[in-house]
Amino acid sequence: MFVRDRMSSPAVTIAPDTPFQDALQQMRDHGFRRLPVVDPKGRLVGIVSERDLLHAAPTSATSLSIWEVHYLLWKIEVRELMTREVITTTPDTPIEDAARLMATNKIGGLPVVDGDGRVTGVITETDIFRAFVEMFAGGHVGVRLTLQVPERKGVLAALSRAIADLGGSIESVGTFYGEVAGERGVVVKVRDVSQGQLVDTLEALGDHVVDARDV
Repeated sequence: MFVRDRMSSPAVTIAPDTPFQDALQQMRDHGFRRLPVVDPKGRLVGIVSERDLLHAAPTSATSLSIWEVHYLLWKIEVRELMTREVITTTPDTPIEDAARLMATNKIGGLPVVDGDGRVTGVITETDIFRAFVEMFAGGHVGVRLTLQVPERKGVLAALSRAIADLGGSIESVGTFYGEVAGERGVVVKVRDVSQGQLVDTLEALGDHVVDARDV
């Protein structure tokens, strides 16, 4: 799964000379929290967030009249508020690498650019969450098992064979680092077999069932 499979495309972008209030209205109309800023050729030159725009808005303590405030806001352009050093990703980046980039830099979205620096899309934390839900078959009926298994070759193959021998079908599977050295955690969702059968079979196989539930 790559960024191109999950990004929103075409991206909604704005120009550097877009007035402050127009940019804010576009964000509210589309439900976005950030917009890439591009030049006339569609190349990325910056990014502006809702926070950037709201920080530029006057507070209630201002002594200006409402007319003076509106006049000054219309004079502010996005180029004065945008961040010029932008963290980006590419369409062929694995989605987990894009997620790691967002988590490391504590940002909620990334412009997706091609080799010429043109914006081809945007991927956000919401896109990542949706992919995560699909990968773990969220919302699908079955038995969800959390296992603690030895970290060695063939463990997942043996797990799959055992489930298949019971007549079960694996809906999703994922692994994570366990708390004990030399062991891995596995989350698997299975349908067409009972929870009791699964627990007994997998425990006999040498896997420790940490949690089992019908979902």
